[in-house]
Amino acid sequence: MSNVSKWMSWEGGIDLVAVTSPGLQMPNVIVHLGRMVNTPVGNAPSGMILWQPDPNAMPAVMGFVSTNPEVGKYFGPNIFAGTPFEAAPVLHAKIDIQISADKALSICEVGGYTFEVGMSDFSDPYLIDRKPSAMPPFYQQGVEIHARKVSLKINGEEINIIVPPVGITGGPASVVSPNGVYAR
Repeated sequence: MSNVSKWMSWEGGIDLVAVTSPGLQMPNVIVHLGRMVNTPVGNAPSGMILWQPDPNAMPAVMGFVSTNPEVGKYFGPNIFAGTPFEAAPVLHAKIDIQISADKALSICEVGGYTFEVGMSDFSDPYLIDRKPSAMPPFYQQGVEIHARKVSLKINGEEINIIVPPVGITGGPASVVSPNGVYAR
């Protein structure tokens, strides 16, 4: 039995995976943020952003985002090793997340873009306990709340999105996660 040596935990998570066109096979929008993310190397508001408005071109923004570059550098080689995100760049970001009983809002400013995700129409909270798979390759535990209504604005412009039933973590593609942990 091996010890857990690679982990991250968070509070105040907002997770959105979406596409901007019904024919897309892979998401071209990922906003995966935590109000506070804890790692063995430090704690900071952090997450992951993917914005690829033209699915045939390079993403406009893609990488791990954090207010602390050391925390941001931890995610790829430690949590996402062996996935397409392992070598993702680390981008300095400003992150603000507000969560109440009936709505949530995250604002992430990074790379000249401002991403605003609004969520509402929540399910009851539920516990998750997901085992590692090809993607994602880590254990997941925590609390999730499915957001059935989601909006995305980029630089103040409302973006039409389609939220698939399942996101990259194996659960709903639009959730508020009050707290949780990933571990390998």
